[in-house]
Amino acid sequence: MARGVYIHIPFCHQICNYCDFNKFYFKNQPVDEYIEALGKEMALTTEKHPEKFRNIETIFLGGGTPTALSPEQLDKLLTYIHTYIPMKSVTEFTSEANPDELSAAKLQVLFDGGVNRLSMGVQSFDQGLLQKIGRTHSNDHVYETIALARKIGFYNISIDLMYGLPGQTMAQWKDSLAKAFTLDLPHFSAYSLIVEPKTIFYNQYAKGKLYLPTEDLEADMYDVLMQQMALQGLQQYEISNFAKPGYHSEHNKIYWDNDEYAGFGAGAHGYLAGIRYSNHGPLKKYMEAVEANELPIVHAHEVTQVEKREEQMFLGLRKTEGVMHSIYEEKFKTSMSAHYDVVIKDLVSKGLLELDELGVRLTRKGRFVGNEVFQQFLLED
Repeated sequence: MARGVYIHIPFCHQICNYCDFNKFYFKNQPVDEYIEALGKEMALTTEKHPEKFRNIETIFLGGGTPTALSPEQLDKLLTYIHTYIPMKSVTEFTSEANPDELSAAKLQVLFDGGVNRLSMGVQSFDQGLLQKIGRTHSNDHVYETIALARKIGFYNISIDLMYGLPGQTMAQWKDSLAKAFTLDLPHFSAYSLIVEPKTIFYNQYAKGKLYLPTEDLEADMYDVLMQQMALQGLQQYEISNFAKPGYHSEHNKIYWDNDEYAGFGAGAHGYLAGIRYSNHGPLKKYMEAVEANELPIVHAHEVTQVEKREEQMFLGLRKTEGVMHSIYEEKFKTSMSAHYDVVIKDLVSKGLLELDELGVRLTRKGRFVGNEVFQQFLLED
């Protein structure tokens, strides 16, 4: 049964140099037709499997950029969501946003449509770095948009920050954090740059034209991040996420808890009834499938028990609380040690995991090499 719903809006007015998500330049795209197709996909899915959507807790509008849509297009999208997604149990309704696209009209449409959380892509407060990574907003856009959002009634606001950017210094990173904290927000996400294939940065990297901070400097930036967030009273509840009490991202926790969610839209991923699936990415293929009254799924995989156990570990260990013995045993009717005793003991001996009667979790040292730790749980026969 799905706990959450993810809806993908694959349009952007500007493509960032690091982005590898399914996205298209807004201009000359069939945006209105895409919204119609989204509504139809929701209808097809929820009518076919109504029992899977009885207790939806969270909805997340991602992209691309949902705020690339006009107020009228956003209103249409929200109308479809309210028509086809049962809203009675929804407590968190998030929309991603760009600071320079959130007009008062768009904010009002989102607020009136039930959105109660904004996740804004800020990335840096250094204008030179913003230009280098392909962002179009200024610091003034950030300050003004957050003030406007609060005036309209949004108080659950998060911003994304990035470190390990090309040419970024520690001084620039500390300055961005200091400016971010002046906003007094309840939630921050902070990610190190990963150079993904099929991005502008990847092409530059392949040509030897992308100059990144050293691994040591990037690790120092992460260390500073954790220190500064703690000094601000923000709890690190996941490797890259920090929040005041009561402001954790409930939608993202569904992913880390390895629970089920529906994905709608071109290139969206979902996990329903034990099956992980992905939709057609190209707009034409996605829309043709929906138009033919077919679900636009291009790939589906029934997750095995071994894979479920592995996912429970490497997703759950992203959370500061880690993986609880009680939840593992409830899901798999056996103990964690029955499958991972040797791996856990080895990682504990290296100071990367800590184990107690409640569960297992990354140590502070382990957070710096999280991906290496997670890899150890993908070795089960």
